[in-house]
Amino acid sequence: MTTDPNTGRLLANRYQLVELIGQGAMGRVYQAKDMLLGGVIVAIKFLSQTLLNERMRDRFEREATISALLGEKSLHIVKVRDYGVDENDVPFYVMEYLQGQSLSQVIRQQPLSLVRFLKVSCQISSGLQHAHQGIVFQGKLSSIIHRDIKPSNILLIQDSSLGELVKILDFGVAKLLQSDSDQTHSFMGTLAYCSPEQMEGKELDKRSDIYSLGVMMFEMLTGEMPILGETRSFGGWYKAHHELPPRSFESVKPERKLPKALKNLVINCLAKQPEDRPESVVEILRTLRSIEDSLKPGMELGHKIGEVLKKSPISSEPLQSREPSADEICRRTSWPKDKPQKSIVFPHIMRRSEEFLATLWVMLAKQDIQNRQVSTRYNQFLCVMSPHPMVLWITALHNREHGARWLPCYLDLKTVLGQKMVRLLGEAGYYRLLFFALSEPEHCNTVMTSTIASVQRQRLREWATTSSALLSAAQPHMSRRILKQEYEKLKPKILMKLEAVNTDYPTDISE
Repeated sequence: MTTDPNTGRLLANRYQLVELIGQGAMGRVYQAKDMLLGGVIVAIKFLSQTLLNERMRDRFEREATISALLGEKSLHIVKVRDYGVDENDVPFYVMEYLQGQSLSQVIRQQPLSLVRFLKVSCQISSGLQHAHQGIVFQGKLSSIIHRDIKPSNILLIQDSSLGELVKILDFGVAKLLQSDSDQTHSFMGTLAYCSPEQMEGKELDKRSDIYSLGVMMFEMLTGEMPILGETRSFGGWYKAHHELPPRSFESVKPERKLPKALKNLVINCLAKQPEDRPESVVEILRTLRSIEDSLKPGMELGHKIGEVLKKSPISSEPLQSREPSADEICRRTSWPKDKPQKSIVFPHIMRRSEEFLATLWVMLAKQDIQNRQVSTRYNQFLCVMSPHPMVLWITALHNREHGARWLPCYLDLKTVLGQKMVRLLGEAGYYRLLFFALSEPEHCNTVMTSTIASVQRQRLREWATTSSALLSAAQPHMSRRILKQEYEKLKPKILMKLEAVNTDYPTDISE
């Protein structure tokens, strides 16, 4: 593994770089120690050396300035403490170091409870309110439009006095709205969360951020996107944001009961025309706090009941029923009616209470399944980002008597299923294989579990994050062809490795 040359470097005779903790289109972010302040941990962002031109320097400096000024106004915006240029003429700025989870990580596991949703949404709205109210920049009051509101730009951290604290990150594409400035009309942002007018490259106002907030609030409550394009290309999202109505909460998550006022608020934020959305974040905050106030009596009653039950349990008898295990749920499944009954492999995300299960469904002859009961389970993942982001998920079962059974599966990173599955595999670190016999599709014949190596898990998470910001340059089948060629080259090497393993008992291998 190559060592980062910046590790241990002393910057500006003050900041000692510790490790790389993030990178994006604009540059890299390092954890560092502020030696002048006794080793206080900070985060330092460098502008990418590939972007060292006057226009990008100005934009980077503007980002630092905006964040610094906004961080002084709002507790919910990351604070910037210093700005400078290193000995190689590369600009950098120093931020507070925050440890926590991004909102995207949280809602990938499960939607937020209503109480937590209201607390988080109020804090996000408060931070946006301060940005929209503006800062004094170059002697003038200028409103700030974030232009890239999405879950990965919201950080949730634990604060000893405030509980869960929300921080809005990355004002890298923020826009200062100044009446006499030369505004650009280029598209910048994240396709899934962009307002219709943002995708057109029009001049934006605060209602564009409100649209993005609406998309994110729907996702926070359901775990799903309110609008889905036919494709994940720019054209697919353009059509979706302009023409497709947002899905209803009932159609996405029918079991979830939400206040009507909240559902109306989110749907209003998603209006196609800016004038049909709430006029300001102040209006959104007012509605959220009103809903929060209406829930307080019930929450207080629930808390009192909980305290009573702690002191005097209803019954000490053990419960007779229990939730079935994940393997039991898998064994009770039937082959989907919309899938052909032949030797195929496909991915599927199953749910057990609040837990999501990554599974690979396989149909084989019954004898073939029995032949693989004792085998070495192998997995590896290959990825291409161009011309179309795609992952090849390779699983193989091998034993001495029957050789290898290959189970390849493609995951399109520009589909909802592909994105979710890749993230889930990276987070969970394992998956289940569900085997169905051709002659007995009504129930699962065998369930196996395959573990993913930590290096592979890290790659999967990185691929999911990187691909979400990329545009497809060609049809998916072109990337499948590239991956298949690489797969065929790898198969002999994988087979040699499998044949070298003692398979007299079940074994699990991951690259």
